[in-house]
Amino acid sequence: MTTYFDDLETRSPEVRAEGLAECLPAQIRAAQALPGYAGSLAGIDAAAIDGPEALARLPVLRKAELGAAQKARPPLGGFSAIDPTAFAHLFQSPGPLYEPGQVSENWWRMGRFLHAGGVGRGDIVQNCFGYHLTPAGMIFENGARAVGATVLPAGTGQTELQVRAAADLGCTAYAGTPDYLKVILDKAAETGVALAFSKAVVSGGALFPSLRAEYAARGIACLQCYATADLGLIAYEAPAPGGDAPEGMIVDEGVIVEIVIPGTGEPVAEGEVGEVVVTSLNPDYPLIRFATGDLSAVLPGTSPCGRTNMRIRGWMGRADQTTKIKGMFVRPEQVADLVARHAEVSRARVIATREGEQDVMTVQVEAEGANADAIAATVREVLKLSGRVELVAPGHLPRDGKVIDDRRSYD
Repeated sequence: MTTYFDDLETRSPEVRAEGLAECLPAQIRAAQALPGYAGSLAGIDAAAIDGPEALARLPVLRKAELGAAQKARPPLGGFSAIDPTAFAHLFQSPGPLYEPGQVSENWWRMGRFLHAGGVGRGDIVQNCFGYHLTPAGMIFENGARAVGATVLPAGTGQTELQVRAAADLGCTAYAGTPDYLKVILDKAAETGVALAFSKAVVSGGALFPSLRAEYAARGIACLQCYATADLGLIAYEAPAPGGDAPEGMIVDEGVIVEIVIPGTGEPVAEGEVGEVVVTSLNPDYPLIRFATGDLSAVLPGTSPCGRTNMRIRGWMGRADQTTKIKGMFVRPEQVADLVARHAEVSRARVIATREGEQDVMTVQVEAEGANADAIAATVREVLKLSGRVELVAPGHLPRDGKVIDDRRSYD
């Protein structure tokens, strides 16, 4: 097996930028021709959108907007570049949201991750992701086919049968959630059945260091990826030299990842936590600046494995910090609107606490020379609530991705 899936993984930053400058404008033009983008991309000069910096000027597409568009124009909301009946599969995710899929080679780009995990020709992959309605099972099966592996479409549950099949077929690789592999291994040990797993590729949950170490002690190298039903592979781990645990996840070559202030499309500084916004370069389903609702941060430098694309820290929580204060919902988008209305304000954070069995809202604002009374009036107008306004120096607020901090105890 070669070290890298393809030459794209080891491009220099200059060559990668040249590639984006060629394919990104074409993707924007393709999106502009779709009914789903009729309003948001109208009048945009596609030729000028030639990289991540230019991309940041475009509006963010949120799941709620996608869901509303799908209800108004079923089944894919006018965001598909081909007729829905030309897709091999249509899936349903919670919401509900509907996603398309193809069986053409590596359509979700998952082959890149499986290759990094050492999966390839001669492996039998026990695919324990679900095949019912949602696309996870097909996403990983499509990736396994891209690297020439054989697939046991095991799906979820029925652990005793999973153990039997793994033993009888000699499955060498596991695909599924991080914790279900332990369930299979423990059941096999309990029943005295020897299994041949030597590698695992996981997603859909946290791979805790202790669990990774337990798998390593059982002779199984386990790597994780970050993927979604809408976008396919976003970022993935690769083996670190010397057998160390991987540091961060490498962004896939078929997407552009931005980290932005939650509720906005404004990029944060490198290393700061923010919401993951992804632009897919898939011409069949060109999602432009799609907000995942997940938090992460850019990890400086490049991977020691030799892959040169940007790295992120992986999944760090949810960006949707919506909370209810005094019976009213407060959303990150409202906080972003508050900041946008005052040029002297750089950041704001809403803090919810309890005093005397009542909710209290405090709005901390990074600003120089600001008028607290004017900001308080905007708070009442935008958030529909009254609260304390505290002016703090620029740089005072933590760069942890939070714009709403709910400090109330629910115990």
